[in-house]
This record gives sequence, structure tokens and C-alpha cells, in this order.
Amino acid sequence: MEDDIKIIKSRKFANRIIKLYQFLDDKNIEDIRRQVLRSGTSIGANIAESVFSESRIDFKHKISIALKEANETLYWIEVLFYGDYISGNMHESLRKDCSELILILSSIIKTIKDGNY
Repeated sequence: MEDDIKIIKSRKFANRIIKLYQFLDDKNIEDIRRQVLRSGTSIGANIAESVFSESRIDFKHKISIALKEANETLYWIEVLFYGDYISGNMHESLRKDCSELILILSSIIKTIKDGNY
């Protein structure tokens, strides 16, 4: 069940990031657009890979990569907001969704470190 929740949340987030990429099409910030697209869609890809991980270490590694990508995505969302490329409402909504993923992934890593996995 937990796998389903994190996969669904990350897939929905990836779709939002793709829409953000399209929304930013008329801005002159192609490098940032590509970075947020890459990191924002990579979160779910790494979570999906973790489902069929070969070992506990491999699972932790995939989740750790997803967490790093989520953190990078949050950074780019902040850059876009403070650069006046996205509205306050869009920023808040994207930030909230990304922060939720960060909390979920951080919790999974903590559980693994505590030996409860």
C-alpha cells in the first residue's frame, strides 16, 4: 500500500512538473526548465525502480536518489518563484507537493536506518 501511495504521489507530481515545463515555454530560461523537468520527473522514476530493487541496500539507494532529486526540484521551484517566473499560488502548491514527497522519502530512509525495514 505504501508503495502505491508514494508512486501515485510522485506520478501526479511528475505530471505537474511537465505542465510547469510547458507553462514556462515562453520564458527565456531553458536551462532551468530542463533542470526542473529532469529532477521533478526523476523522483517518481527512482521510486518506481525501488519497488523492484535487488536488495535492501539497492532499495535505500534508489529512495536516497529520489530524495536528492526532490530536494533539487524544491530548489528550482524556489528559484522560479523568487525570479518572478511563477505566481505565489503556483509556488505554494508545488512547494507543498514537493515537500510532502521529501517527508515521505525521508521517513522511509529513517525507517531503513532504524532497522525497521
